[in-house]
Amino acid sequence: MEKIRESQIKNSLLLLLASIVWGAAFVAQSVAGDRVGTFTFNGIRFIIGGVCLLPFLRGHNITPSKIPFNKLLGGVICGLALFLASTFQQAGIALGAGAGEAGFLTACYIVLVPIIGLFIGRKCSFWLWPAVGIALAGLYLLCNPFSGGSFSISTADLALLMCALLFSVQILCVDHYAPIMSPVALACVQFFVSGAVSLIAAFIFEFMPDPSAWISSLSAPSSWIAILYTGIFSCGVGYTLQAVGQRGLNPALASLIMSLESVFSSVFGWLILHQLMSGKEITGCILIFSAVLLAQIPSKS
Repeated sequence: MEKIRESQIKNSLLLLLASIVWGAAFVAQSVAGDRVGTFTFNGIRFIIGGVCLLPFLRGHNITPSKIPFNKLLGGVICGLALFLASTFQQAGIALGAGAGEAGFLTACYIVLVPIIGLFIGRKCSFWLWPAVGIALAGLYLLCNPFSGGSFSISTADLALLMCALLFSVQILCVDHYAPIMSPVALACVQFFVSGAVSLIAAFIFEFMPDPSAWISSLSAPSSWIAILYTGIFSCGVGYTLQAVGQRGLNPALASLIMSLESVFSSVFGWLILHQLMSGKEITGCILIFSAVLLAQIPSKS
């Protein structure tokens, strides 16, 4: 019994470390958003993330050429969903959203996942509905849509809300294919697919219009620090910590710990980038985080 408890404490700390790594990634994305194109940044970092996971495929006696087509198709679908979600997320950050704001708006996917699940026949907890109301109140305060006396929401906030919706779809896709495919193989395939599609888009929309500006954006050391951090740590290390940490841990507790990612994004945004929030925005973040916690309370049934 004591060994089980020690193992749960260890796994909880691993998930806490993963949420810290992911929270700091929003700072790296903010730095890259000022210099590197959205598609270029995502393309390189996801390819790096996929390469970081390749050694784990060998550990599971899996080679890319031996993944069955139906399972490979699942990875491709998840990868395309990840491409869309990450594109809107990085675009929102590049348009001026702070690290903390991006973290909390992205976290809304935890509330959206069970709502979308209702349309495909899944049941949800009673706590989802008050969570939705609290999340909407938090969004109102964080996005401040009625500033100046008229309704107006920034393009950055719209992009991040679309990102949350698309991450909800991506999570449901992963949930569908994970039982029939190795989690490591699924993550690896979706990283490579998302990275490849992002690089194709980068070539068309970022390199071709102005090659010299594209090369210049990648010449800054800060650009590569951001790319390498998100590729190696956020994708490779973060995924590994999650995969190990979730073993033998209550799913509700695991989700609760990982949702701290949004809190750490705000903390690191303040410490590293000196990004400050108004009292209204902080209240909005607190409400959204409360909604995230409520949405994760399982029903008794």
